[in-house]
Amino acid sequence: MSVNNNSNDIREVKSDLRSGFKNKRIGMTEEQKLNMDSEIQSRFLTLRQYASCSTVFTYVSKDIEVDTFAIIRAAWANGKRVAVPRCVKDSREMDFYYIECMEDLEEGSFGVREPIESKCVKVKDLSKGLCIVPGLSFDAEGYRLGYGKGYYDRFLSRFGGDTVGLCYSNCIKWKLPHGRYDRAVDMIVTDRYIRRTGRKNSV
Repeated sequence: MSVNNNSNDIREVKSDLRSGFKNKRIGMTEEQKLNMDSEIQSRFLTLRQYASCSTVFTYVSKDIEVDTFAIIRAAWANGKRVAVPRCVKDSREMDFYYIECMEDLEEGSFGVREPIESKCVKVKDLSKGLCIVPGLSFDAEGYRLGYGKGYYDRFLSRFGGDTVGLCYSNCIKWKLPHGRYDRAVDMIVTDRYIRRTGRKNSV
């Protein structure tokens, strides 16, 4: 895909791509989504990085996203800690908090379920762990098409652990437009395959 260096051009292209991938996901039947979610979850749980980590950082999925609720429950069953994000008021930053049950969540920013601050402990050590990164699309190099707010790119700039994108195979592109502040993930897990992006030498 040819995109000029002008940031306005990149924003316009990304906006068009977001609309297309959102429509593609909305158009999936419930059965299709359930089957693909199950395949992605199964592949994710085979990752060496998952087996060796003590904390899984993950988004709490919305309807059009790859479901993370089964992964959260599996992580608890495997004795791991689970941390989920909460947007910081009046900023484009987010903090992660440990949750121990689904009742630790409440509806927060953008209709996303977030940890209840008064019940949860904020994560202070961001040097390790495995972070599941949301995206409407990912490309072969691990760059993603997010929702345009920049929360995860800011977080990933200070996260030192492994990162993985979960995505439906029909939403993968060979190359996506990206800017200087966009952060690529180390691995992509789809309903059909696992791809290492080469950002880290981790197999």
